[in-house]
Amino acid sequence: MATSVKWRLKRYGRFIPGTGETSKREPWKTFEAKKNEPEIILTIVDYGYLMVLQGQECLETIPLNGASDFLKVLQKSDNLMIRHTIKGASRLIRMQFDGSNKAEAIKECSSAAEKLREHVPVGTQDDVLLPNNQPPVVDPAPVTQGEAAGGEPEVVREGSLSVQRLTRNLLGETPLTLPQLYRQGSWEHGDLEALLRVCLLDPSFHALVEQVEGELRKILQE
Repeated sequence: MATSVKWRLKRYGRFIPGTGETSKREPWKTFEAKKNEPEIILTIVDYGYLMVLQGQECLETIPLNGASDFLKVLQKSDNLMIRHTIKGASRLIRMQFDGSNKAEAIKECSSAAEKLREHVPVGTQDDVLLPNNQPPVVDPAPVTQGEAAGGEPEVVREGSLSVQRLTRNLLGETPLTLPQLYRQGSWEHGDLEALLRVCLLDPSFHALVEQVEGELRKILQE
């Protein structure tokens, strides 16, 4: 008889393709635990299934047998972020674990991650609880080429932009302050960060980035 392990979730969300800037719907559909509603439960069944349940409703079902071929998982603090790819189409899932405090929620999330490792690799970005007298490490801000040379990035108007100038800006060779049109996006910062971290777990993503950079440099040579 198959056994299962369960964890309470504070929040569960899944990314809905085709939403965002061109749609009135929010790109993430989120379910939050509320006192007057059934608990949101993550369960991993030994015979190889991950399920998210709320009362009698099944919010998510993912097979885990051979999951390393189609599943990428990352633990960040008290969150598990999953990219599930089927026939070339990817779905993003995010689960935040419940606990009486942050440390307990992280412990619960780590327990679920450890169980998942029986089926699929799980990357981690640790949320270390530092002593009160030890400040967190702050990475220095990156210095752009324009700043290193002592100059400010050039402010450009939309009509004066060319493909080559935009390419040099992306590659960091000639930093520009772009018009507002080029600085608008349909992604919230937290959503984009989650997507990027999951993509970084995919070995093919690194090759894609290298290919994109190679194509950009070809454009500069035109």
